[in-house]
Amino acid sequence: MGIKDRIKENSNKLINIASENVTKTFNYPAIKSKELKDSIKRKIREKAILSTKARLAEHHKTFDDYTDDELEIIISDEERKIKDDLKTKSLVAALAILGLDFFI
Repeated sequence: MGIKDRIKENSNKLINIASENVTKTFNYPAIKSKELKDSIKRKIREKAILSTKARLAEHHKTFDDYTDDELEIIISDEERKIKDDLKTKSLVAALAILGLDFFI
C-alpha cells in the first residue's frame, strides 16, 4: 500500500469523523427532546405504579394477586389519569395567565 493510498484512507476517516460530529451537533435538540420525553414518561410511570400500589392496598390486594397483563392494564389506566390531570392543570394555568375564567 502506497503513501497516497494511506493518505486517502486517513483523510476519508477524518471526513467521516467530522461529518459524524456535525450530525450530532445538529441533532442535539432532537436528542435532548427525546431524553426529556423519556424522563417524563418514566416519572409518569413511577407515579402510576405508586397509585396502583395505593389502589391495590385499598382493596387489600398485592401485585401477586394479578397477572402481568392485568397489572399492565391497571398501570396504564393510572397513567391515563395522571396525563388527564396534567392536561387539566395546564389548561387551568393557561386560562389563569390569560385572565379567563371557566364560567364565561
